Amino acid sequence: MFTQTIERICYSILVLLVLSANGQNVTPQLSISPRDITVLIDETQFAYLNVESGTVNENFTLTFTKQHPELVDISPSYVDIYPDGQKDFMICIVGKSPGHLEITSNATSRDIRTNHIFLRVTVANSRPLIVLSEVVGWIYFVAWSVSFYPQIYINFKRKSVVGLNFDFLALNIVGFFMYFLFNAGLFWNKYIQEEYFARYPQGLNPVLVNDVVFALHAMVATIVTIVQCYFYERAEQRVSNIARIILGVFAICVVIFAILGGTTVIHWLDFLYYCSYIKLTITLIKYIPQAVMNYRRKSTVGWSIGNILLDFTGGILSMLQMLLNGYNYDDWNSIFGDPTKFGLGLFSVLFDILFMVQHYGLYRDAEYVEIDGDDNPQVIVDQEQHRSEI
Repeated sequence: MFTQTIERICYSILVLLVLSANGQNVTPQLSISPRDITVLIDETQFAYLNVESGTVNENFTLTFTKQHPELVDISPSYVDIYPDGQKDFMICIVGKSPGHLEITSNATSRDIRTNHIFLRVTVANSRPLIVLSEVVGWIYFVAWSVSFYPQIYINFKRKSVVGLNFDFLALNIVGFFMYFLFNAGLFWNKYIQEEYFARYPQGLNPVLVNDVVFALHAMVATIVTIVQCYFYERAEQRVSNIARIILGVFAICVVIFAILGGTTVIHWLDFLYYCSYIKLTITLIKYIPQAVMNYRRKSTVGWSIGNILLDFTGGILSMLQMLLNGYNYDDWNSIFGDPTKFGLGLFSVLFDILFMVQHYGLYRDAEYVEIDGDDNPQVIVDQEQHRSEI
């Protein structure tokens, strides 16, 4: 009796395994490529749907649904798939109006999963504007990347960091570390990528390799500048108590977010988003200490205007790219509907203008007297001489 029971159990398990294997074999294997298409108005682009041979055992219809029907025409709008029928289909996409949309699919059979059968389509007014936008993007990427070196060079040439605000450096290194953490996590960590695509199944990873490289380079360049502060003349400069408190609050927030992520209260993806919010906050406040310091000293000696000019160039071109894309794709909502990125770029540019006014206008002919801890005059620096050295 016991032996017969064991045999029945083994037979049942074997049947389940066979059924499971058969179920996997007959599940239709569908694929579509490319998933990302850029098309001009009245232009036609193509996507290709493939049904793997031997995986279809029933008739079904696959229907395509446009997120914004007015932007494109799609032909055919549906395909009929049979076990012994056509296995490759060409899908025609014709641009009608600029914008972004997704084309999803649905099958008449509930056994068929179609969540991976979709297209992301961008309809543009002009291809030259696409190229111009890419060129502008690379120019401001280079401008922002190079912008760190004038300050490093000035410090090296003067063998002094007097005039460079330490609060600015402290906020900058924390901001770029948070930015690098966000980019590196989304770019390299497979677990976080899975969380992202589970939340946005039809989304694109927002982090590209140049984002990671820029964040790492900015962090390293800032560290080099901080190291200079330990070896060159710095007078009585130090990180202020206000900056220490702000950084302490950020540190506590990061620790709390990490604990919440480690205890699965929040996803690690959310942890990275919170880190990016810290970076955004730092971008809003990091220029204030340097601007105040210039005002109190009535001088910009020691603060590289080359850094500001390159940052200004990068900020202007960044906003120009957003405006070009807004017109080309009729996507003004990305600017005015969610103004964070555009607003931060504009905020930085306004501070750059303030620094240029201080350097070339307000304190153009100023002479700055460096003093030691006993308020004794130490050295007189001519603003015009400083300008010629930059």
